[in-house]
Order: sequence, then C-alpha cells, then structure tokens
Amino acid sequence: MTKTLTADDLKATFDAFNRHDIDAVMTHFAEECVFTTVAGPEVHGTRIEGREAIARAFAGVWAAMPDAQWADHRHFVHGDRGVSEWTFRGTDAEGRRTEAQGVDLFTIRDGKLVMKQAFRKQRPVLDAE
Repeated sequence: MTKTLTADDLKATFDAFNRHDIDAVMTHFAEECVFTTVAGPEVHGTRIEGREAIARAFAGVWAAMPDAQWADHRHFVHGDRGVSEWTFRGTDAEGRRTEAQGVDLFTIRDGKLVMKQAFRKQRPVLDAE
C-alpha cells in the first residue's frame, strides 16, 4: 500500500515550525530530501540536501530570529505535489523585522517530502521600532 501525505500533514508540519519543534517538523521529510531556500547565490537560492542539513538550516532560522513564525498557513496536496501558503514574520537580534508572504512547493514520494522549494516576496527589512 502506498503511503500518502495530506494537507493536514502539511498543517501539522507548519504548526511544528511555529513551535520551533525540529523533530516534529522533520517527521514528514524523507532522508534524501532537498530544500531550496528563498535566497542564495544560485538561481534557485541555496540548495540544502539531506534531513540533517535541512534540520540544521531550520534551527538556524530560529536561532537568528527567535520569534520566527509562518502565520496564516494554508495547504493543499494533489497527487505527488503539495503547496503551502504563509506569511513569514521574524525579528533579528538587532530588532529588524521581516514580514512577507510566501509559498512552499513540495514534491512528495511514498508519503514523504522529497523536495521543498521556498519562495517569498522580496521586501525591505523593517527597521527596529
């Protein structure tokens, strides 16, 4: 029987992102997963490969922005593709804030996420209040 991944599974993953619970976040990621970030030197951003490296990258965001949240998230899955829409909000150590809408495009195989491609609106960082 083929495993499936649902929109509820994606919601649970994003709820875990917002709790900063790396173990729960990684529950639905395959060992051989790939994450392309919203920024980086390549046309696709930065490519991060493997569960361990991806988990470190997510934890790095939480360390840099302890209040990081993916708010108002919504999800759908159709076959081997999934989409999550969200608004990212976070504040860095200097008090500068980021707030921008974005999406993740997922590729799914055997009920696990094998590719997460993140896209976010390009906005200026907001100065500390």
